[in-house]
Amino acid sequence: MRDAMEANCSALREAVANCIGASLPQADPPRDPRAFFNSAACRPLKAEVIRSGYKLWERQYVEGNGGNLSARISPRHVLCTPTMLSKADVGERDLCLVNLDNERIEGHLRQTSEIRLHLEIYKALPHARAVIHCHPPHATAYAVAGLIPQGNLLPEQEVFVGSPAISPYETPGTQAFAETVLPYVRTHNAILLTHHGVVCWADTPTHAEWYVEILETYCRTIMLARQLTPNLTEFAPAKVAELLQMKKGLGLPDERFGEAPSPALAAAPAEDLVFADLLQGQDGRPLFAAPEEVERLTESIVARVREFIRESLVERQ
Repeated sequence: MRDAMEANCSALREAVANCIGASLPQADPPRDPRAFFNSAACRPLKAEVIRSGYKLWERQYVEGNGGNLSARISPRHVLCTPTMLSKADVGERDLCLVNLDNERIEGHLRQTSEIRLHLEIYKALPHARAVIHCHPPHATAYAVAGLIPQGNLLPEQEVFVGSPAISPYETPGTQAFAETVLPYVRTHNAILLTHHGVVCWADTPTHAEWYVEILETYCRTIMLARQLTPNLTEFAPAKVAELLQMKKGLGLPDERFGEAPSPALAAAPAEDLVFADLLQGQDGRPLFAAPEEVERLTESIVARVREFIRESLVERQ
């Protein structure tokens, strides 16, 4: 009986070790962008991009194959959605890896045709980590009309987005189009693209998607409110100042702050390595387990199972 139990525990130990090895990334963090893109450590970020894209599709902020998302993994490398694919259908294997020169490094599909817009934002803002371009109908209606919605009417809009800029029209996908946003990106995180849609940038794909939602909801609300009365009363200046103080505390841009020195104007790091925070969990601990940590975890699990088996055998006797 004891021999059989030991044999079973030996098999159990092998199975546990294999499972842990498959679920934990290797001990050495893949700081090379290409290696990181192809590693298990990149899956949470890929999943966040895919989830954000699906939310855009669910909310009807994108249509057909429209819209595109990207996330920066190093100073010069960006993962992005592919061209000609609905955001409802994008999977992990469909994502692309490109550099700031728009050269595709990884991916079986071509990168989005509007990636140049994203790359210009990343080049202008070294701390930008995610960009989303889409076509939410009410915000896009303002872009088609060439109008900026009246401000100082809802606190969420003022704190997280503020008054969006509006860029001139250029043919989508061209370098000229990409460069239309450059005069505005340091003082805004949301821009209306004339006759086209919106673009938002943030520190994460989720936050960029939030800003799209906030801007779209604001534009829709203003349209509805104007059906009730054409004259909408704005916050008192003192209350606007309070909201701007909150916004400044969050580190968000606003044209009313001017272009004060900020991380956006800092020089990019000399080394093109994967950002260290992408190699950590939400608790700040490393995502990577050293071999001795895997061994300790394996032995701990096996010991507990062995004890459980032993107690079960005693009870049966």
